[in-house]
Amino acid sequence: MVWDVCSDMGPLIRLETTLTGDRYLSILPDHLHSIMSIVHSDGLGQFQQDSATPHASRAATKWLQEHSFDLRHFHWPPKSTEMNITEDIRDALLHAVENRSPPPLTPMDLWTALQDSWCELLPGYLQTLIESLSRRVVALLRAGGGPTRY
Repeated sequence: MVWDVCSDMGPLIRLETTLTGDRYLSILPDHLHSIMSIVHSDGLGQFQQDSATPHASRAATKWLQEHSFDLRHFHWPPKSTEMNITEDIRDALLHAVENRSPPPLTPMDLWTALQDSWCELLPGYLQTLIESLSRRVVALLRAGGGPTRY
């Protein structure tokens, strides 16, 4: 499993095991806080996550509240995958790794392929996804909050 920061395509963080609330709590101060302070030194960056159980844990929620003065957190409604550009990024990474020749055979090969594919994403890719959000909102509203083509 990997965790990523999609602001200027920050680094991938390798997780050796399943993500739990406690493990997620170690990621926030060790990685998120330092990355956001560097990439968004003006304080205008917003942190967005989905509603996965570790993300919504009491400990993670408390940590985000305690750091709200230097880290703006955008609450993500449950079951809103059509609006989550992380899904698009994940799909692009999976597609890139699946098309590698030779394919990754070991966990280390897979990690290397993921890192390489992450770095090879086109520079404008994230911007294109961000620009698609207004169209996604319109589609979601037209669908009355139901599924869209995204």
